[in-house]
Amino acid sequence: MSPLLDRRQLLRGATLGGALTMAWPAWAQSVSPGIATPLPSVSGDDTTLTIGHAMRRIDGRAAHAIGINGTSPAPLVRLREGQKARITVVNTLDEPSSIHWHGLLLPFQMDGVPGISFPGIAPRSSFTYEFPVIQSGTYWYHSHSGLQEQEGLYGPIVIDPREADPVAFDREHVIVLSDHSFRHPHVLFDRLKKEPGYFNRQRQTLAGLLAGRDQSAKERAMWGAMRMDPADIADVTGSTYTYLVNGHGPEDNWTALFTPGERVRLRFINASAMTTFNVRIPGLRMRIVAADGLNVQPVEIDEFQFGPAETYDAIVVPGDGNAYTLVGESIDRSGMARATLAPRIGMTAAVPPLRPRPLATMQDMGMDHGGMAGMDHGAMDHAAMGHAAPTPAAGHDMADMKMRDFSGAPQVRKGPGVQTISPMPVDRTGDPGQGLEDVDHRVLTYRDLVALERNPDTRAPDREVRLHLTGNMERYMWGFDGEKLSENPDPIALRHGERVRVTLINDTMMGHPIHLHGHFFELVTGKGDHAPRKHTVLVQPGGTVSWDVTAEEGDWAFHCHMLYHMHAGMMRVVQVRRDAEASA
Repeated sequence: MSPLLDRRQLLRGATLGGALTMAWPAWAQSVSPGIATPLPSVSGDDTTLTIGHAMRRIDGRAAHAIGINGTSPAPLVRLREGQKARITVVNTLDEPSSIHWHGLLLPFQMDGVPGISFPGIAPRSSFTYEFPVIQSGTYWYHSHSGLQEQEGLYGPIVIDPREADPVAFDREHVIVLSDHSFRHPHVLFDRLKKEPGYFNRQRQTLAGLLAGRDQSAKERAMWGAMRMDPADIADVTGSTYTYLVNGHGPEDNWTALFTPGERVRLRFINASAMTTFNVRIPGLRMRIVAADGLNVQPVEIDEFQFGPAETYDAIVVPGDGNAYTLVGESIDRSGMARATLAPRIGMTAAVPPLRPRPLATMQDMGMDHGGMAGMDHGAMDHAAMGHAAPTPAAGHDMADMKMRDFSGAPQVRKGPGVQTISPMPVDRTGDPGQGLEDVDHRVLTYRDLVALERNPDTRAPDREVRLHLTGNMERYMWGFDGEKLSENPDPIALRHGERVRVTLINDTMMGHPIHLHGHFFELVTGKGDHAPRKHTVLVQPGGTVSWDVTAEEGDWAFHCHMLYHMHAGMMRVVQVRRDAEASA
């Protein structure tokens, strides 16, 4: 029976029997006074979370979800630094499930990744996670089983600091951004495997060319010769996704209250499966005070881009009685998540229109802006992509272009899983993000981030590990160094306590949020012993990122947090052993 039919039956059963709960956790209800006032949430030293089917209503339409304690998003888990958490997770599904505590530093056996750190939670069974809480900040949790995360199995975590919080605020709101499709996630993945551009409804057209929009005819011919689509910014788009704030669609207009003059802390969590968001509040500046849960020196900005699994904390100070629209625009501008900040219930603010969608540039292909002219389109291995070699456009020198030249990436496996190798990748940590290069306000970059406190380990790295992020969009294949996890199950071996520099080279035209479980790493951005520490980093297309990390004992998942990229194979295991074990 098809997943679509299963869901229809489930919806019919919910309508007739009323057996499934239509609810949001209190922190996510439509008009929330903010979690600064007491609201029901899951907290304490010994708690229970129950995974099961649920129903939710998005923009007035009923939708199936896999949630926790009858809600999706899942309840807010509120912890305190210094406590020992004991969380029993009960799986009522007829399939295995799991919970991963994203960004939390804990024993690897409690990390929650089936097949790597524990067996998973079998159907109709339970598992108890026990771990000391040794940090504070904004985090989240989600399933690491199949595609359950896309079905709604995710929720926020707030950990209060043991000592006084260095960030002063009067009120706070959790802002969980996510993406929802009324189609089953396996249907979405199947579409991507069969036709990767299926959800892209914003391609260049002849009408646009005649009207002088987008690329010129010459540029279109060059990109067409390489079988590349510059409008291919996101795999899954607003053509099927509804973008959510705390489980509510744009028409639901989730509203957070404030009193004019208050310092309001907004805890932003990107819990989406596949969406990089551009976040702004027109008319209201944001002061970023934390990244991935850790405090940073405050930096004032108007907009930030963040990929799936990243978090940012921002302080805003609405000084008047006006309402403000909170915009979470998808990177390809095919849709937006929308909420309202207001001093009173029922107020709204103008919702800005979607901005023109961006187009990929030569820099996104790992080349300089002027590098297109004089390049050899025939040097790409089109046979490996299922194409005949193109005929070069008149006037183009075929001598220099090496879009599939493996000489600079000898460790990358040459095969159908590698569509391109970036000829000239550069560090893009100073870039605002794809599509935000020319906006007329300040956009956050990784180089703006400076840790509030000195890094706990400032030793120089002992060695470097270089990894290429590779893919073939036409076949929807994703991996590291040209291999998916099933093709290279051998772990990346590190020694406990070892300092390692990891350099990621993005050979694809799409950004990848790369997450290392169980660790924070220091971005190499010239900030010395106050380098920003993160657990997830968005590697821009055609770009590189380097970070230093101190290896912690255990078996840790290492993967792209675009859910369907990970599902397709963009994942490895980092195995850290103590010296005696490593040499055994």
